[in-house]
Amino acid sequence: MKFSLKWPNDVLAGRQKLAGILLEAESVGDNRLAVVVGIGTNVVAAPEGTPTPATSLAALGVQISAEELFAALSDSWTEFRGIWDSGRGFGEIRKLWLERAAGLGEPVAIQTGSSTLEGTFDTLDETGCMIVRTADGRRLPVTAGDVYFGSTASVGAA
Repeated sequence: MKFSLKWPNDVLAGRQKLAGILLEAESVGDNRLAVVVGIGTNVVAAPEGTPTPATSLAALGVQISAEELFAALSDSWTEFRGIWDSGRGFGEIRKLWLERAAGLGEPVAIQTGSSTLEGTFDTLDETGCMIVRTADGRRLPVTAGDVYFGSTASVGAA
């Protein structure tokens, strides 16, 4: 099974959503930022009828308790927080993310409110924005939106 990262915040098993990541940030004064990270993983079951089909670890044949998963994620968090190094390691994080990126080089549609941007997922820029190459060759940064790849790009954007 291939695991990949779907910009901006999903973990996929094949083309099915396995986990979601949420970051919330707030300014706390003295030019500092507090960040809360949440991770939701489908361990035993997965929701049905979602825009992106979902799966669970159990459905993939992985038998793990929530406690064991938390310990593994905690160890990984510690490793990647060290690479992050208060933002100084973003280049390395970006490189590692791109090695695992879902949909890179594929057709993509990003829906933001009532507008839809279509093109090809080109890369992530140095700030973490998705770069979409449009049919006329423009490279546009995307900071947020609902992302649909491949054949679902036109379906999801409808």
